[in-house]
Amino acid sequence: MGMKQFPALTKLPDGVVCWAHSFERFRVKAVVPDGHELADLINFGFLAPYLLVLEETEMSMEAAVQFARERGFLEAAARYSTGVVFVYPTAPGGWAEADENLFVDLIAESRIHQYYRDGVVTTRDRFTKEWGDCFIRGAIFRTFLYGSGPSADYIATHLLKTINGLFLWGPGEITPTAAVLEGLSVIPAPQRRDIPVVSVGNSDAVNAALKAACDHLLVKAAADVPGDLSSFLYRFKRWCGKLETEDVMDEIGMVQEYGCATVTTSSDNRGDDADTETHRIGYVAHYNKGLLDNGPVPLLLAFHGGGDSTFYLTHVSGWYRVANRHNFLLVAVENHLNSTAAEMMELLSILKEKYPIDEKRIYATGFSMGGCKSWDLYQEYPQVFAALAPMDATFEVGLNVYGQPAPCEINRSVPVPLFYSGGEETPLPELPFQAEKCWDRMRYVFEVNKLKTPYSVAWEDRENWPEPIWGIPGDRVEKIDDPSRGSVLTIHYFESEDGVVRTAFAGVSGQGHECREHTCEHAWRFMSRFSR
Repeated sequence: MGMKQFPALTKLPDGVVCWAHSFERFRVKAVVPDGHELADLINFGFLAPYLLVLEETEMSMEAAVQFARERGFLEAAARYSTGVVFVYPTAPGGWAEADENLFVDLIAESRIHQYYRDGVVTTRDRFTKEWGDCFIRGAIFRTFLYGSGPSADYIATHLLKTINGLFLWGPGEITPTAAVLEGLSVIPAPQRRDIPVVSVGNSDAVNAALKAACDHLLVKAAADVPGDLSSFLYRFKRWCGKLETEDVMDEIGMVQEYGCATVTTSSDNRGDDADTETHRIGYVAHYNKGLLDNGPVPLLLAFHGGGDSTFYLTHVSGWYRVANRHNFLLVAVENHLNSTAAEMMELLSILKEKYPIDEKRIYATGFSMGGCKSWDLYQEYPQVFAALAPMDATFEVGLNVYGQPAPCEINRSVPVPLFYSGGEETPLPELPFQAEKCWDRMRYVFEVNKLKTPYSVAWEDRENWPEPIWGIPGDRVEKIDDPSRGSVLTIHYFESEDGVVRTAFAGVSGQGHECREHTCEHAWRFMSRFSR
């Protein structure tokens, strides 16, 4: 699995980049136009549709580029800072011999990661710095399939159903997000009603069958790829098998603003920009229209997981919707693993010059490695933040996001309101019963936040803990249903010696390693009660 070498690139006069590669079951051609001016700094791939053209008959690269231009795929790809991937089976019989395993393998060869260029993702171990295999760049939770004639028949016959394969962090559901079907010769019988379909130039019988079996159907005489994407398809994504819709920022009265800042590289930087004098940090700001016109506003800094993007945290986890409901400024930092806690302080100073930020209401949160970055802020800059919400990860107390000792004496005495959450069924160590470092982190918070109840349970005695996940129960325990996922968020609240409840530890039933909007909502409700 994976391409062992970076594919050979061809660059056309207008900047479009092309490359091709043969896999066991299929061959691909990627056509990648120029995108947003900050696309090298901000990973738009998490927000972009994964445009997969299943070729009717196999085309030459020249023909594929011409097709992408004439049919509007290049225009759409440029708009979303992504590429177009053409696919054709290696089997002699073409699509007639292909089954769902071709799609399963295609998704397994696709990645979204922080190291990308020209439609290719390259994996890299963040600790050893060793480069790994290359993959097709594409968000597998935004797969948009286009088929015509035989390839449309293939999609209709094999892919309009639940499909399992390799998801982002392991085995999971990879059902296509949506499909455009042109010139079908078979009567489709979708097994999933929640796969949106654009039916192009098909018979009344085909459209009747689709209408009876699809909850989301657009019937067209002719395809309009950019138009159909913007007006119909782009709103959809499929997260962990569930079809979800995205808001259009303008329609909900929000601004989504891209920016970058140049900061001085600190001596403890162990990221890609280590040993440089300065480097750029990309970020995406979300805020309601008019928010900045009425005086100082609360700020939430947000940090994504390792290999992820700001758009995972803001769009998939739903933080922009929380900001929309509660009227605060959300700034999600891109590729923050290349930046230290000290550099975040410089970025914060730059943001204060750009936005009317309330100095007393500065908050931060993060998922996975972003959770570790939030712990860095708790350890190194506790006086800056009104509250913090690290989620789903921790390093050992005293280590930073690089797994190295913090560059200063860590916080031992400045209480910081804290909401920590994790999945109760995660394969990674997130909660105290899962790993000693999580138990020790909880003990550390008890010390710093001066909790009234001592954290007296021993790691070695975890089989006999009074509370099986956290060791001891909170002074108050709240259970909140999440009907959207069939889960329960259980929050343990702990009172400090001064009588203030500034510490909350939460677990989510049935949750693996992910970050959910329901949890983010309650994290904000807790954090926003506090100011410096």
